[in-house]
Amino acid sequence: MKPQQRQLAAKIYIYLSALFITSLVVSNLIFQKFFYWYPFKGEIFGSRLFELSVGILPYPLTFLITDLISEIYGKKAANRVVTAGIFASFFSIGILLVADYVPALESSPVDDATFTKVFSLSPLAVLASMIAYLFAQFFDIKIYHYWKKLTQGKMLWLRNNFSTFTSQFLDTFSVVLLLSVFGILPWDLFTGLVISGFVFKVIVAAFDTPLLYLFVWIFRKKFDLKPGEEIKL
Repeated sequence: MKPQQRQLAAKIYIYLSALFITSLVVSNLIFQKFFYWYPFKGEIFGSRLFELSVGILPYPLTFLITDLISEIYGKKAANRVVTAGIFASFFSIGILLVADYVPALESSPVDDATFTKVFSLSPLAVLASMIAYLFAQFFDIKIYHYWKKLTQGKMLWLRNNFSTFTSQFLDTFSVVLLLSVFGILPWDLFTGLVISGFVFKVIVAAFDTPLLYLFVWIFRKKFDLKPGEEIKL
């Protein structure tokens, strides 16, 4: 690979990492707002379906990015960005705790009570999310490369969907379980949130498969990569 191509590849990796970290941190900060995923409504086992946290909206993007990084830059590069995202999330916990501790001025547009109501649960949510996310993302990367090796770099759709579906279920189940254990979410929402969250993520993952194919094709053409070949940074 030419030096100019390697520099461009490194720059793109930084931007992909930035998108990944931003999506991860933001999803943990906005999780307390819920919405119905229209036009779907209903119940199963007495639990409401398709009642989702807005924090789920940027979340599937993180799995698309790690699959893309895994395919183009390799397993180590994908693990590196996941570790950086976890560090950024824990760092955000510290910022939130300090910001909540500092008293607001009387003239402040946001008073202490409002700020605490919006952000006081975020540290626990981030902790629960990170425990689940750490397990799910590393599992996703491991399964992705297992199938990549098994298929000798072929059948991109298989490793993308199989790794994402299994890891998304583990992530959804684990994070809702931990949020319920910590008392952030009521137990009566558990089944509905797990099923709704998983179905939403599966549908999004299925739709992002063509995007993954497109981006992989662009990368391979731009950097003269053979199927299965990776860029070592």
